[in-house]
Amino acid sequence: MTHIDCLRVGQEAPDFSATAVVDQEFKEIKLSQYKGKYVVLFFYPLDFTFVCPTEITAFSDRYSDFSNKNTEILGVSVDSKYSHLAWIQTPRNEGGIGDINYPLVADLKREICTSYNVLNEDGEADRGLFIINPKGIIMHCTINKAPVGRNVDETLRVLQAYQYVEANPDEVCPANWTPGDKTMLEDPKGSKEYFSSI
Repeated sequence: MTHIDCLRVGQEAPDFSATAVVDQEFKEIKLSQYKGKYVVLFFYPLDFTFVCPTEITAFSDRYSDFSNKNTEILGVSVDSKYSHLAWIQTPRNEGGIGDINYPLVADLKREICTSYNVLNEDGEADRGLFIINPKGIIMHCTINKAPVGRNVDETLRVLQAYQYVEANPDEVCPANWTPGDKTMLEDPKGSKEYFSSI
């Protein structure tokens, strides 16, 4: 298996302790401090690049949609805390990201990227995204190469689907499910009821 495989779905998310920029201040954070909440943990290649700011600001602009669902967002790259701070202090219309609503984690030693199998041969992170449940278990993971950005709506949809099945353990969410859509029971009879209704 290579570093780009999603190796840890269903396993405990590797804990980490690192410096993050939070509200333009340096703070030490641990993944384990978010136990009891869902976490959307995403990795991106580098500060001051092109696709990355579109993702970071898109997640920030939708932060309340996640926080209202007991979910924290954490962004991680191999940049230093000083680079993160400088990028945050640069306005969006000048190539920066401006103030954002969640922590940006500095992984200068590349330990977090390595533990999540997203470190590539260039020494940067591929675009890994992990949804971690309140018990610290990875429920979902996607990893893609740098040229293509991620979809915040899809991340939110998958998060809501996992929260739904956690609250309704006898039900499962079919393809393209969104909140309010029909689910199915995870048994032969229950699934027939679903398929007969569509």
